[in-house]
Amino acid sequence: MKFYNAEELNTLFEAIKDERLFLLIFVILHFGLRRSEALGLKWDAVDFKNNKLTIKHTVVTYGNKVEKKDSTKTDSSYRVYPLSEEMKMVFQLLKEQEERERAICKGDYIENDYIFKWSDGHLYDPDWVSKKFKDYLIENNLPVIRLHDLRHSCASLLLANGVPMKAIQEWLGHSTYSTTANFYTHLEDNYKTESANVLSNVLKF
Repeated sequence: MKFYNAEELNTLFEAIKDERLFLLIFVILHFGLRRSEALGLKWDAVDFKNNKLTIKHTVVTYGNKVEKKDSTKTDSSYRVYPLSEEMKMVFQLLKEQEERERAICKGDYIENDYIFKWSDGHLYDPDWVSKKFKDYLIENNLPVIRLHDLRHSCASLLLANGVPMKAIQEWLGHSTYSTTANFYTHLEDNYKTESANVLSNVLKF
């Protein structure tokens, strides 16, 4: 399992801030989403009034076919996130972008409710998104990780900042606590060791 730390993530975001997929990548990292969950986001998932984001629809690849599903990987994958002011602004920017592009394309625009798509309304191919993410890393001489590793990076950041494993399970939508623990217990141990070393250096007897 590979992941980026906070410094590497900020370097990545600075490098790709003008790229079309920047906000998609930012959303995936912030919420620790699976690719299918992020590409499956529709506007009815974003509740600007009550500041909530609901994960309830997915876009997946089977062979050469892209399929849309009104379901998630597991029941626990269906989840509701709070929308911070920052993330609310991200989705507002995406809405404004969509409106501009619809106006430019006029009658050629392909109407749909998906958030992440091409300027003419066509949905992104999930495999292309993963490939493009890798291209961004290579072009900017950054360590190569998978798009899915942003999910691990999210968990690592949460652990590093003291978020309990149970809360991370719910944030990521894992079906069981053991699934989360199996992935991230070694990271938790690393952070505990770092904390112990810090305390040993600070506290003397």
